[in-house]
Amino acid sequence: MTRLKIRKIGNFLGVVLPKDVLEQLKVKEGDTLDVVPTPTGVTLSVSDEEVDRLMQMAERIMDENREVLRALAK
Repeated sequence: MTRLKIRKIGNFLGVVLPKDVLEQLKVKEGDTLDVVPTPTGVTLSVSDEEVDRLMQMAERIMDENREVLRALAK
């Protein structure tokens, strides 16, 4: 277990991830992390930009074709 202290960073609150945590996550400066809610708190995971892009595209297509998708679901 790693205990992190919440600190003021500019006008925000945040945490600084120690080197060993960064190595475990296999991330570096500039990478994006997803904070995923779980029943016991949250999980940090490396964001996959390609998956994010595809999910946004799928959501847009579903929004644009909602009636067609409803008809197909019957």
